[in-house]
Amino acid sequence: MTTDQIILFSLFGLVFAMLLWGRFRYDLVAFSALMIGVVLGVVPTKDAFSGFGHPATLIVALVLVVSAGLVRSGAVFLITRTLVDSARSLGAHITIIGAIGAVLSAFMNNVAALALLMPVDIQTARKAGRSPAKSLMPLSFATILGGMATLIGTPPNIIIASIREEATGEPFGMFDFAPVGGITAIVGLAFVALIGWRLIPEREDAGKKAAELGQYIAELTVPAESKLIGKRLAELDGDADDADVAVIGLMRDGTRRYGSSRNTMLQEGDTLVLEASPDALDEFRAALSLNFSDEKREEHLKAAGDGLDIIEVVVPDSARIAGKTAQALGLAWRQGAVLMGISREGRRIKSQIRKTIVQPGDILLVLVQKNRGADVTDWLGCLPLADRGLVVTADSKMWLAIGLFVGAVAAASFGLIYLPVALGLVVVAYVLTQIVPISELYTHIEWPVVVLLGSMIPLGAALDSSGGTALIANSLISLTSGLPAWAVLTVLMLVTMTLSDVLNNTATTIVAAPVGIQMANTMGVSADPFLMAVAVAASSAFLTPIGHKNNTLILGPGGYRFGDYWRMGLPLEILVVAVSIPAILVFWPM
Repeated sequence: MTTDQIILFSLFGLVFAMLLWGRFRYDLVAFSALMIGVVLGVVPTKDAFSGFGHPATLIVALVLVVSAGLVRSGAVFLITRTLVDSARSLGAHITIIGAIGAVLSAFMNNVAALALLMPVDIQTARKAGRSPAKSLMPLSFATILGGMATLIGTPPNIIIASIREEATGEPFGMFDFAPVGGITAIVGLAFVALIGWRLIPEREDAGKKAAELGQYIAELTVPAESKLIGKRLAELDGDADDADVAVIGLMRDGTRRYGSSRNTMLQEGDTLVLEASPDALDEFRAALSLNFSDEKREEHLKAAGDGLDIIEVVVPDSARIAGKTAQALGLAWRQGAVLMGISREGRRIKSQIRKTIVQPGDILLVLVQKNRGADVTDWLGCLPLADRGLVVTADSKMWLAIGLFVGAVAAASFGLIYLPVALGLVVVAYVLTQIVPISELYTHIEWPVVVLLGSMIPLGAALDSSGGTALIANSLISLTSGLPAWAVLTVLMLVTMTLSDVLNNTATTIVAAPVGIQMANTMGVSADPFLMAVAVAASSAFLTPIGHKNNTLILGPGGYRFGDYWRMGLPLEILVVAVSIPAILVFWPM
């Protein structure tokens, strides 16, 4: 290996190790690696920021804005409210909401599609009296599968198309992925709806926790001159039972007391540690005239004069609060809101809530000023778990939003206009017609993904130009020497899938796609089947909650454990390989 190859392989190894560790956010890791590469001379200075103007980066950013426009116009909610019904059997519900999620994911960001449907699925589960754990994982997998069918459905497809354009002068079109990705998605959806959901563990404890999604550990304080002062904690059991609240402890002078606190005489300033749903908690607080545990923050909230709301939100890995405490983030003084409870993987956090580091997948219970729930949720970068209804600019613009988007997709599909330009025109039209207010234009772009792409693309190009991808490709070809074409594609898919299950699929694609092209060149065959294999495999992250953002998002609401995913994910990945390899060889022959 050359010196440049050693440096680049070391950088990629460091990036992958840091992504696996998860201590630092992926965009910071990727950008740091890029800067190191420039300083060490393996990435030319003139190309250092070329990734930020790359078509793949621009398309990803534009698709996010277009997705927001379709949501704000009411187009998506029209579909979900019309087709989702809690009276259906679980299998029928998964089939329908999974199909909706897959179709939406084919034409908008699949994380956005899940974010829209997850509250609908949870509310449906609650109305039907069943655990959301049985339907959330199938929904997540369905939205991932649906993204395989079109160019804009998932970032790996966008990256693959751009890399093909650089290699051959022509990118993949909007629906070039459909013959392979579409068939794979349909078969995958059938498996998820008919068999897959039955493989989700039937742990009684986990099912109970998932069903009790709305339960939180929260804190209320005994105010001065309260009628409770002088009473024993055990004497509150009657009121607690009436409100469906569990009094699980007492905190005095910053020290938690459990068990023995049952006979403790209550004093002014004592904090009751409770397990309750948001509604039950508020009922109990009002009945006993208790204060929220942070009186100063409560006074700040009430100063607005419009009353208070309690909201439930789930934390994605890109959230502002992820990796921080509510106290460090300044949630109270910045947004006039109070974090009241945290639920993590179906478990309620029992340490001091505002000093607990929030993790992706957590569910937060937040006290906010009246009608400011949406603003606080957006500022946190979280997703609401309640059905939000039609929070749109003007639902009369629904068909205009759909028409503009369909027109742009059609124009790009027939080669009348370059796709990034077509999407750019849709964004401009959405802003001019106020479907997306200009004040919110940039808030809908997921900047960490943009930075990740912009950083990894120059690194991937440097690895390719240094001969690093050829080295990997030759190793894989040597490994598969003498094997038929389908076996070579299978090995490439398995390697890519394995990386995608533990790493960001964008980073995986940037490394694997050039390797696929090099393998094709070495074998003297078309690169298209190899690129299709990488596209499908990079999107097939079903084994872990960290392989895809959608899997992380459902971790808390579904009450899943890390090891739950492979039970349905492993047979699904095997099925994806079994279906996609023949489809690739038929539609994209070597």
